[in-house]
Amino acid sequence: MTFSILAAGADGGSVNPWVALAYLVSGVFFILALRGLSSPATSRAGNRNGIIGMVIAVGTTLITHNLATWYEIAIAIAIGGAIGFVIARRIAMTSMPELVAGFHSLVGLAAVVVGLAAWLDPASFGIVDAEGQILMVSRIELGLGIAIGAITFSGSVIAFLKLSGRMSGSPILLPARHVINLGTLAAILVLIGTYAVSGAGGAGEGMLIVWITVLAFIIGFLLIIPIGGADMPVVVSMLNSYSGWAAAAMGFTLGNTAMIITGALVGSSGAILSYIMCRAMNRSFISVIAGGFGADDSAGADGAPREQRPYKQGSADDAAFMLEQAEKVIIIPGYGMAVAQAQHILREMADALKEKDVEVKYAIHPVAGRMPGHMNVLLAEANVPYDEVFELEDINSEFAQADVAFIIGANDVVNPAAKTDKSSPIYGMPVFDVDKAKQVFFIKRSMGGVGYAGVDNDVFYMDQTMMLLSDAKKMVEEIVKALD
Repeated sequence: MTFSILAAGADGGSVNPWVALAYLVSGVFFILALRGLSSPATSRAGNRNGIIGMVIAVGTTLITHNLATWYEIAIAIAIGGAIGFVIARRIAMTSMPELVAGFHSLVGLAAVVVGLAAWLDPASFGIVDAEGQILMVSRIELGLGIAIGAITFSGSVIAFLKLSGRMSGSPILLPARHVINLGTLAAILVLIGTYAVSGAGGAGEGMLIVWITVLAFIIGFLLIIPIGGADMPVVVSMLNSYSGWAAAAMGFTLGNTAMIITGALVGSSGAILSYIMCRAMNRSFISVIAGGFGADDSAGADGAPREQRPYKQGSADDAAFMLEQAEKVIIIPGYGMAVAQAQHILREMADALKEKDVEVKYAIHPVAGRMPGHMNVLLAEANVPYDEVFELEDINSEFAQADVAFIIGANDVVNPAAKTDKSSPIYGMPVFDVDKAKQVFFIKRSMGGVGYAGVDNDVFYMDQTMMLLSDAKKMVEEIVKALD
């Protein structure tokens, strides 16, 4: 009975109240999903609510639209579900940022494909007037949806290549890039406006759509290549926002309330998160888009070889002895921990220290890793208790009382140059005050590399710092053995 009620009125005209109710319920579940994902303790419930909302939205759409036969739909779902399942099972946690970027590109591409389909066969989408011409408001929606989708696709592809190491994380700065970018964006807006007021159809209209699509693909590429690795968490969040707005624009074209609600939620939440991330780095959103933050991690910020300075190197036995003598240890994880997959053995080390009555806490910087929440995800995977994980503003004042600051794979987020060196590209970014701890252990592979922002770190050379030069997982394993 429910199926027949939902199907009634799906062909346009007045909105079927049961369909509207179903989409409203799915929207509520999406809101609950975002609320749940705001905390590690409720993230599982958030994911579950998101799945329920998506099942309701997709199911309602399939029931109320004669898209294809149930056989064809089942095959499509099976293929897509199998691909997603295999990727989710095989993907390493270190590859999660590029996976997210890759999925964003698919959302953008889907928006472009839907927009082009609506342009080619507008009658099927119910966006034509009595004379068979596409409505002006629908032309605007189509143009914006295609443009935002294309920008999301090409920008996400570049982000994927940078995050996966297939492309240098250093900014690629083109001559007069700001003029080129602004000119290209202006051209896209002019073309969308021209398309909106054009009603002639034919080859001229087709060329407008082609140029909108091509220029949008190009500007997506141009916007991301000048952005350095240190800004990648903001880029991932920004692209997430773009994908949401692209989906919302296509929701208007399709007349699908669920897409509009979901796209608006994703777009607005991504924009808010991007703003929060920029504040965490003391950078404006415009400065991130302008690019130029970050340099090759094999040299200094200016590309010149770094000066060799004396430092203290220790062993796992040295670290284990001093750790078990401590009363309070604060662990600062970074991308190096993710690369080494050291989160599980790190939790074992923390458990061993807690058995010796050592207080252990984890300090998470908002931009640690390569995407928002990267470190939180890794620690949650290792079953680190949520009440031991603290954000920068909640724990930074405790370093003065800490016996040991244990840095594993982090760099820029503990660099005091952010507070003292006005010429540094990270100046003004809030960082952990590890220099106030009585003892600092710093795990990194070698002294040859610096952070993703491309600047040296004075913490390496402090009197209370002991460098533990090794693979992060191997070093922590040796520390655990020494503690046992």
